[in-house]
Amino acid sequence: MLSFFSNFALMITENPYVKQFPDLMAGKVVLYCHGFASSGLSGTVARLREVMPQAKVVAPDIPVHPAEAIEMLQDICQQEHPDLIIGTSMGGMYAEQLYGYHRICVNPAMEMGETMKAHGMTGTQQFQNPRQDGVQEFYVDKALVKEYKEQSEQRFSKVNAEEQRLVYGLFGDEDTTVDTYDMFHEVYPQAFHFHGEHRMNDKSFMQSVVPVIRWIDDYQEKHERPIIYIGIESLMNREQQPASSAQKAIRQFIEHYQVYFVAEDETIAKPWLEEYIGVPAWRHLVVTWRRDLLYGDYLISSQKEGDTMATLIEYGSDTFKTWEDIIEYFSRLGGQ
Repeated sequence: MLSFFSNFALMITENPYVKQFPDLMAGKVVLYCHGFASSGLSGTVARLREVMPQAKVVAPDIPVHPAEAIEMLQDICQQEHPDLIIGTSMGGMYAEQLYGYHRICVNPAMEMGETMKAHGMTGTQQFQNPRQDGVQEFYVDKALVKEYKEQSEQRFSKVNAEEQRLVYGLFGDEDTTVDTYDMFHEVYPQAFHFHGEHRMNDKSFMQSVVPVIRWIDDYQEKHERPIIYIGIESLMNREQQPASSAQKAIRQFIEHYQVYFVAEDETIAKPWLEEYIGVPAWRHLVVTWRRDLLYGDYLISSQKEGDTMATLIEYGSDTFKTWEDIIEYFSRLGGQ
């Protein structure tokens, strides 16, 4: 009979939504900081290890008391020298304070003490996932809430231009638990919304967090991918909804290419991309009337284009009638 942990690993392996990327963060260390009342055996940790099988994912059980927690996390950083730190919710608050490393803060609870009071996180609390010490519950009193408030107030204490480059903030547009986007974005420009709630599911993780991990990995490796420009009109049907398989194509392209979206009118293009493409479109919109001047490898367009500097893929033509035709074409190229 399989143990609980064997069953859990089997479910993750057979998960149809999570995809492995053996080269992503390969040989690197990723430190994960979990949320309140969670542990190093959370579902997010399982996703990270499934998606990045060649990375070392360090996921400790974070102590309940904030002073102990930040000291332990700082010690781990000194020992492991993580290439990337990812923190969710309470863990996002801690991750922001681990200066000097690339960090992704997902729905960070930057006012943790206030969040605890607002959502009744007091009294006896149950840990949501098993912990190594076997402890299943803990007690939150006013003194502990004060400790979290004091730790929260240490936020942004060492921010400079370099830290602003190292840190990304991801905020679910349906998060009803924590909303610190304005506070965070005022300090860290690389902050943006994704479609999702406070707790990430497989879809929001794969479509929102993984692209950012890939950006960071590419930056660290100085890896330049071939460039695909996509005319935004080719992504829309007549009702300005996503054309069939267009979103599927984007998800596949970003695994191998740098994808940019081209439009003449930012006021139309930007909200459409935010709604239907999400994180991969952040800072990847090119507004121009001169597509012939775009320097890259491929240009996908349904407009009549003249001479272009990129290989032209004419969406809607006899060769590329559908996005499935385009997907098949690029699959044959193998990322070239």
